[in-house]
Amino acid sequence: MTRLASGLALAAAALAAIIFLPPAFLVVVACIVTALAAHELTGIIGPRDGASQWLVVVFAIVSCVLIAMAPLNAVIVVLAGLALIAGEVLVRNRTIQEAATGLVAPIYIGVPLGLLVALHALVGWRGTLLLIGTVAVSDSAQYYSGRAFGRRPLAPAISPKKTVEGAIGGVVAGTACMAIAGRWALPIVPALVLALAGVVVVVLGIAGDLFESRLKRTAGVKDSSSLIPGHGGVLDRIDALLFASPAFYVFLQAA
Repeated sequence: MTRLASGLALAAAALAAIIFLPPAFLVVVACIVTALAAHELTGIIGPRDGASQWLVVVFAIVSCVLIAMAPLNAVIVVLAGLALIAGEVLVRNRTIQEAATGLVAPIYIGVPLGLLVALHALVGWRGTLLLIGTVAVSDSAQYYSGRAFGRRPLAPAISPKKTVEGAIGGVVAGTACMAIAGRWALPIVPALVLALAGVVVVVLGIAGDLFESRLKRTAGVKDSSSLIPGHGGVLDRIDALLFASPAFYVFLQAA
């Protein structure tokens, strides 16, 4: 019951924000989500000391804002990330491996969430909901298909409960969602093109889920945090979207 209640509350809040909030407020919401997710990520992969941890969080927020304002600012994000790594190595005497973790949060979290805001500016709330809805439908279909038909593990070393059958169910349902709902959200885009985009979005969403699962398994933790009752952390809720949103943005730019 707790999981259901918190899930419905999150869905309602996200729906209201996407439909009713003006662009400036959407950027603020994206920054809050970025900060929470980046803080959770530093707890999983580092850095662990306070100063470096907050520096990474701030860098992720700045990256989100820059990308939301203009996606081409990704070049600035990369250059700033290289400067951050150089400073950590030269000034704070860290190894390149330790310093490089500081670049993960801005690219893995800040850039995709910034692109999600840019997507909203590009195609409006309907296109944004189409992406989020496709990922959500796929995620649910993976769960129920896996429980009903799952036999073969998809990635046993990373996420033992995920199955090939569940993934197939997620791809079919997510693709159908994109193709059908896309006629309402993006009527100028042909159904066949939307279906292709659906396959890409869903497959990348599955990859994003497995990517975060790998990070947690390596760190020996079950959830990114306990912030959301019954659901874990913010990063646990947006992991698929982080991989899917850049691809969908590029698709719409090219369509």
